[in-house]
Amino acid sequence: MKIDKPEIVKKENVFKYNGEPVKMTLGTLILTCFCVLLLIVATFTQLSFTHFIIPGDFLNYINTDGISTDVKQHFFKYYRYIPQIPVILFIAAFLGKIFGVIAVFVYIAIGLFVYPVFALGGGLKYLLDYNFGYIFAYIPAVFFAASILRNGFSVKNILQAAFVAVLTIHFIGILYTLLIGAISHTSNTLLLGWIIAQSGVKILYDYMFSVVAILVGEFSKRFLWIIMC
Repeated sequence: MKIDKPEIVKKENVFKYNGEPVKMTLGTLILTCFCVLLLIVATFTQLSFTHFIIPGDFLNYINTDGISTDVKQHFFKYYRYIPQIPVILFIAAFLGKIFGVIAVFVYIAIGLFVYPVFALGGGLKYLLDYNFGYIFAYIPAVFFAASILRNGFSVKNILQAAFVAVLTIHFIGILYTLLIGAISHTSNTLLLGWIIAQSGVKILYDYMFSVVAILVGEFSKRFLWIIMC
Protein backbone atom coordinates (compact mmCIF):
# COMPACT_ATOMS: atom_id res chain seq x y z
CA MET A 1 0.00 0.00 0.00
CA LYS A 2 1.43 3.37 -1.05
CA ILE A 3 1.27 6.17 1.48
CA ASP A 4 1.32 9.76 0.19
CA LYS A 5 3.80 12.08 1.81
CA PRO A 6 2.58 15.31 3.44
CA GLU A 7 2.59 18.30 1.10
CA ILE A 8 5.26 20.12 3.11
CA VAL A 9 7.58 17.10 2.76
CA LYS A 10 6.97 17.01 -1.00
CA LYS A 11 7.88 20.68 -1.28
CA GLU A 12 10.98 20.18 0.83
CA ASN A 13 12.14 17.28 -1.32
CA VAL A 14 11.71 19.35 -4.47
CA PHE A 15 13.52 22.27 -2.90
CA LYS A 16 16.92 20.64 -2.84
CA TYR A 17 18.26 22.51 -5.84
CA ASN A 18 17.66 19.55 -8.17
CA GLY A 19 17.94 21.40 -11.45
CA GLU A 20 17.24 24.76 -9.72
CA PRO A 21 13.43 24.23 -9.60
CA VAL A 22 12.62 27.43 -7.70
CA LYS A 23 11.10 30.07 -9.96
CA MET A 24 10.48 33.78 -9.52
CA THR A 25 7.15 34.23 -7.78
CA LEU A 26 5.69 36.89 -5.53
CA GLY A 27 6.95 34.88 -2.57
CA THR A 28 10.52 34.63 -3.85
CA LEU A 29 10.47 38.35 -4.72
CA ILE A 30 9.36 39.26 -1.20
CA LEU A 31 12.02 37.06 0.40
CA THR A 32 14.75 38.40 -1.89
CA CYS A 33 13.80 41.98 -0.98
CA PHE A 34 13.77 40.97 2.68
CA CYS A 35 17.35 39.70 2.37
CA VAL A 36 18.45 42.96 0.70
CA LEU A 37 16.93 44.87 3.62
CA LEU A 38 18.57 42.50 6.10
CA LEU A 39 21.97 43.15 4.52
CA ILE A 40 21.43 46.91 4.72
CA VAL A 41 20.47 46.65 8.39
CA ALA A 42 23.52 44.47 9.11
CA THR A 43 25.76 47.13 7.53
CA PHE A 44 24.78 49.61 10.24
CA THR A 45 24.58 47.13 13.13
CA GLN A 46 27.35 46.69 15.67
CA LEU A 47 27.56 43.72 18.00
CA SER A 48 29.65 44.38 21.07
CA PHE A 49 31.01 41.57 23.21
CA THR A 50 33.92 40.71 25.50
CA HIS A 51 35.81 37.43 25.41
CA PHE A 52 38.83 35.78 26.99
CA ILE A 53 42.21 35.92 25.20
CA ILE A 54 45.71 34.64 25.96
CA PRO A 55 48.15 37.53 25.43
CA GLY A 56 51.68 36.91 24.20
CA ASP A 57 53.15 38.04 27.51
CA PHE A 58 50.80 35.98 29.72
CA LEU A 59 53.77 34.44 31.58
CA ASN A 60 54.46 37.82 33.16
CA TYR A 61 51.09 37.66 34.92
CA ILE A 62 51.38 34.20 36.47
CA ASN A 63 52.45 35.51 39.90
CA THR A 64 50.20 38.58 39.92
CA ASP A 65 46.84 39.13 41.50
CA GLY A 66 44.42 37.40 39.15
CA ILE A 67 41.48 39.58 40.07
CA SER A 68 43.05 43.01 39.64
CA THR A 69 41.48 45.34 37.09
CA ASP A 70 44.65 45.63 35.01
CA VAL A 71 45.00 41.86 34.71
CA LYS A 72 41.35 41.43 33.78
CA GLN A 73 41.62 44.02 31.03
CA HIS A 74 44.76 42.34 29.70
CA PHE A 75 43.13 38.91 29.40
CA PHE A 76 39.73 40.04 28.13
CA LYS A 77 39.19 41.73 24.79
CA TYR A 78 36.33 44.09 23.99
CA TYR A 79 35.30 43.72 20.37
CA ARG A 80 32.86 45.48 18.05
CA TYR A 81 31.63 43.38 15.18
CA ILE A 82 29.56 44.25 12.09
CA PRO A 83 27.70 41.08 10.96
CA GLN A 84 27.62 41.65 7.18
CA ILE A 85 29.50 38.49 6.23
CA PRO A 86 27.34 36.17 8.37
CA VAL A 87 24.27 37.72 6.72
CA ILE A 88 25.82 36.91 3.33
CA LEU A 89 26.06 33.26 4.40
CA PHE A 90 22.50 33.39 5.71
CA ILE A 91 21.39 34.63 2.28
CA ALA A 92 23.32 31.83 0.55
CA ALA A 93 21.59 29.21 2.69
CA PHE A 94 18.19 30.86 2.60
CA LEU A 95 17.88 31.99 -1.03
CA GLY A 96 20.27 29.68 -2.84
CA LYS A 97 22.64 30.49 -5.67
CA ILE A 98 20.46 32.41 -8.15
CA PHE A 99 18.36 34.53 -5.83
CA GLY A 100 21.23 34.98 -3.39
CA VAL A 101 23.38 36.54 -6.11
CA ILE A 102 20.42 38.69 -7.18
CA ALA A 103 19.92 39.97 -3.62
CA VAL A 104 23.59 40.91 -3.23
CA PHE A 105 23.72 42.50 -6.68
CA VAL A 106 20.67 44.64 -5.83
CA TYR A 107 22.32 45.72 -2.56
CA ILE A 108 25.48 46.79 -4.40
CA ALA A 109 23.49 48.54 -7.15
CA ILE A 110 21.51 50.50 -4.53
CA GLY A 111 24.73 51.59 -2.84
CA LEU A 112 26.38 52.70 -6.07
CA PHE A 113 23.45 54.32 -7.90
CA VAL A 114 20.54 54.97 -5.53
CA TYR A 115 21.33 55.54 -1.85
CA PRO A 116 24.47 55.35 0.36
CA VAL A 117 23.79 52.01 2.05
CA PHE A 118 27.46 51.11 2.45
CA ALA A 119 29.15 51.57 5.82
CA LEU A 120 31.22 54.56 4.65
CA GLY A 121 28.75 56.06 2.20
CA GLY A 122 27.94 55.20 -1.38
CA GLY A 123 27.92 56.41 -4.98
CA LEU A 124 30.31 55.59 -7.81
CA LYS A 125 33.17 57.22 -5.88
CA TYR A 126 32.95 54.23 -3.52
CA LEU A 127 34.60 52.15 -6.24
CA LEU A 128 37.85 53.83 -5.21
CA ASP A 129 37.35 53.07 -1.52
CA TYR A 130 39.60 50.45 0.08
CA ASN A 131 36.52 48.70 1.46
CA PHE A 132 34.68 48.12 -1.83
CA GLY A 133 36.61 44.96 -2.68
CA TYR A 134 35.10 43.23 0.35
CA ILE A 135 31.62 44.28 -0.76
CA PHE A 136 32.12 43.22 -4.37
CA ALA A 137 33.36 39.84 -3.12
CA TYR A 138 29.93 39.14 -1.62
CA ILE A 139 28.76 38.09 -5.10
CA PRO A 140 31.21 35.21 -5.67
CA ALA A 141 31.01 34.31 -1.96
CA VAL A 142 27.25 33.75 -2.17
CA PHE A 143 27.67 31.83 -5.43
CA PHE A 144 30.35 29.50 -4.05
CA ALA A 145 28.65 28.94 -0.70
CA ALA A 146 25.24 28.20 -2.23
CA SER A 147 26.85 25.87 -4.77
CA ILE A 148 28.36 23.84 -1.93
CA LEU A 149 25.17 23.86 0.14
CA ARG A 150 23.05 22.63 -2.79
CA ASN A 151 24.62 19.22 -2.14
CA GLY A 152 23.01 19.13 1.29
CA PHE A 153 23.33 20.78 4.70
CA SER A 154 25.74 18.28 6.20
CA VAL A 155 28.29 19.38 8.79
CA LYS A 156 31.06 19.05 6.20
CA ASN A 157 29.23 21.18 3.61
CA ILE A 158 28.31 23.87 6.15
CA LEU A 159 31.90 24.18 7.40
CA GLN A 160 33.25 24.13 3.85
CA ALA A 161 30.73 26.70 2.56
CA ALA A 162 31.55 29.10 5.40
CA PHE A 163 35.31 28.60 4.91
CA VAL A 164 35.23 29.13 1.13
CA ALA A 165 32.93 32.18 1.36
CA VAL A 166 34.89 33.92 4.12
CA LEU A 167 38.20 33.19 2.42
CA THR A 168 36.85 34.50 -0.91
CA ILE A 169 35.65 37.75 0.64
CA HIS A 170 38.89 38.48 2.45
CA PHE A 171 41.15 37.39 -0.41
CA ILE A 172 39.39 39.62 -2.94
CA GLY A 173 39.08 42.39 -0.36
CA ILE A 174 42.82 42.39 0.34
CA LEU A 175 43.72 42.33 -3.37
CA TYR A 176 41.36 45.24 -4.04
CA THR A 177 42.81 47.19 -1.13
CA LEU A 178 46.33 46.69 -2.50
CA LEU A 179 45.18 47.75 -5.98
CA ILE A 180 43.56 50.96 -4.73
CA GLY A 181 46.60 51.61 -2.56
CA ALA A 182 48.89 51.29 -5.58
CA ILE A 183 46.69 53.61 -7.65
CA SER A 184 46.52 56.25 -4.91
CA HIS A 185 50.17 55.76 -3.83
CA THR A 186 49.15 55.01 -0.25
CA SER A 187 51.93 54.21 2.20
CA ASN A 188 52.54 50.55 3.01
CA THR A 189 52.07 51.24 6.72
CA LEU A 190 48.57 52.62 6.19
CA LEU A 191 47.63 49.76 3.87
CA LEU A 192 48.90 47.16 6.32
CA GLY A 193 46.93 48.77 9.15
CA TRP A 194 43.76 48.76 7.07
CA ILE A 195 44.20 45.12 6.04
CA ILE A 196 44.85 44.02 9.62
CA ALA A 197 41.74 45.86 10.78
CA GLN A 198 39.57 44.29 8.07
CA SER A 199 41.16 40.85 7.72
CA GLY A 200 43.01 40.20 10.95
CA VAL A 201 41.30 38.47 13.84
CA LYS A 202 37.99 39.42 12.21
CA ILE A 203 38.33 36.41 9.89
CA LEU A 204 37.85 34.09 12.87
CA TYR A 205 34.71 35.90 13.97
CA ASP A 206 33.40 35.91 10.40
CA TYR A 207 33.86 32.16 10.13
CA MET A 208 32.29 31.28 13.48
CA PHE A 209 29.27 33.52 13.01
CA SER A 210 28.89 32.41 9.37
CA VAL A 211 28.52 28.77 10.41
CA VAL A 212 25.72 29.80 12.77
CA ALA A 213 24.17 31.99 10.06
CA ILE A 214 24.02 29.04 7.64
CA LEU A 215 22.19 26.96 10.23
CA VAL A 216 19.73 29.81 10.85
CA GLY A 217 19.25 30.23 7.09
CA GLU A 218 18.46 26.55 6.60
CA PHE A 219 16.05 26.53 9.56
CA SER A 220 14.33 29.69 8.30
CA LYS A 221 14.05 28.28 4.78
CA ARG A 222 12.27 25.19 6.00
CA PHE A 223 9.65 27.15 7.95
CA LEU A 224 9.17 30.21 5.74
CA TRP A 225 10.49 29.84 2.21
CA ILE A 226 8.85 26.45 1.47
CA ILE A 227 5.49 27.63 2.78
CA MET A 228 5.49 30.80 0.66
CA CYS A 229 6.74 29.24 -2.60
